[in-house]
Amino acid sequence: MPSPYILVLYYSRHGHVKMLADQIALGIESTGLEARLRTVPAVSTVCEATEEDIPSSGDIFCTEDDIANCSGLLLGSPTRFGNMAAPLKYFLDGTAGLWMNGALVDKPAGAFTSTSSLHGGQESTLLTMMIPLLHHGMVLAGIPYSESALTTTRSGGTPYGATHVQSESLSEEEIKLCQAQGKRIAMLASKLNTN
Repeated sequence: MPSPYILVLYYSRHGHVKMLADQIALGIESTGLEARLRTVPAVSTVCEATEEDIPSSGDIFCTEDDIANCSGLLLGSPTRFGNMAAPLKYFLDGTAGLWMNGALVDKPAGAFTSTSSLHGGQESTLLTMMIPLLHHGMVLAGIPYSESALTTTRSGGTPYGATHVQSESLSEEEIKLCQAQGKRIAMLASKLNTN
């Protein structure tokens, strides 16, 4: 049986969501659990376009086994008009087999996002990512206000999940909230003993 891990599954077009994913992974690994970073390929408007099985750089593409065997899941996407990006939605739409088998039932999950402006749809994007997780029977967890960075942030960070307002680097508060969210999902996975 494989060692337990938390899947950090994200789509990042310009690298901002990837920065969040890396910090969330640090929070997970601070608990002693493995953080497994995975991404999804872009969706093409040209039907004949295909992606290689392995990306030329960065984290590898997520497989059905990666998601089926995780002990917890953190899902990340940039916002697209207050919604998750199409590549992540496309991937999630292909997980009906996992839904039918109940593979994700009772596993902890959360979401994270990045926007180009402070009021660019962070919370609505997080909510759109939570809907399929609820359908999968996952146990959703945000970031509690016991994390003081939630009340001091002037950039990203919400009780719904870690967020980032687009800039060259994450703010100190954004980093703290990412790591806190990763740590919380890992601790919940250990308590729930899902895998």
